Amino acid sequence: MTRTAVLICPGRGTYNKAELGYLHRHHADKAALFAGFDAQRREAGQEEVTALDRATGFSVSKYSRGDIASPLIYAAALADAQSLAEDIEVVAVTGNSMGWYIALAAGGALSAENGFTVVNTMGTLMQENLIGGQLVYPFAGPDWRNDAVSKAGLLALAEEIDAREEHDLALSIDLGGMLVLAGNEAGLKAFETAVPAVAERFPMRLTNHAAFHTRLQASVAAEGRRRLGPEMFAQPNVPLIDGRGQIWWPGATDTKALRDYTLGHQVVETYDFTRAVQNAALEFAPDLFIVTGPGTTLGGAVAQSLVHCGWQGMTGKDAFKARQAERPLLLSMGDAAQRSLAAR
Repeated sequence: MTRTAVLICPGRGTYNKAELGYLHRHHADKAALFAGFDAQRREAGQEEVTALDRATGFSVSKYSRGDIASPLIYAAALADAQSLAEDIEVVAVTGNSMGWYIALAAGGALSAENGFTVVNTMGTLMQENLIGGQLVYPFAGPDWRNDAVSKAGLLALAEEIDAREEHDLALSIDLGGMLVLAGNEAGLKAFETAVPAVAERFPMRLTNHAAFHTRLQASVAAEGRRRLGPEMFAQPNVPLIDGRGQIWWPGATDTKALRDYTLGHQVVETYDFTRAVQNAALEFAPDLFIVTGPGTTLGGAVAQSLVHCGWQGMTGKDAFKARQAERPLLLSMGDAAQRSLAAR
């Protein structure tokens, strides 16, 4: 019996120390795929992806860099997308932030090689420029319930800070029960000073992350458009759900508009991952939401996004966990136990 699934690709911050060796552990059969990626890296004078993955040591300062993390995450996620069990039918693909580029490849709008080119180019440009930064702050409580008042207050604070002279701050990613804010140092510092600490972790700065999905990335977007031509983009094989929740349908996609969004709006405007997940649920009603590896950190944001729209009657963390225990709805391929339910 076929299981329908929405495939969700992760973004930056998902290849950490525990993921070192991910390609070799799970995808020894995909040497040809990785060889093409390694060739692109060699031609650019960069360390090969497979060499990075098989390293004996891990350092956050190195592996959080855009020109290191992005290609590693792409290779791991795309390989996972190509390893789904035969009874799984992917009815739509989406992703978080950089995961949109991976979704384009997983959904056929970019070839595997062109997808790697896009990811490696944009990741390298982000690292070379490293304009601004990002932080994460929760608005939902430990029960995951949607606190619209808290969210509105935090966004109003960000808007007020952004209006100050020489301060830049904006919503970068709407991420389930979290807000990812991005801006310059003055804007980020002002927010950190204004809000209370939560769970001794937040507000949390993200290492080697630029001010993604804000106007500060306009120059990076322009250079990306200069380097990455329209001929790279094709009709998707399955519906793609972007960072606005918009669906790009097979056979009805304007590939020029897809490129314009990918290297324009997607880089300089808010990425609404919450809406992407919710629209995927409401439009396609899949049996499963499958998050590719590496890592497992995106699963919480997917679950919270579903809770916030009351998907299948789930109104909080306990309800979601009960649903998962009864019949898993969300599978993270970076989790060994859940991987066995999704991969062949």
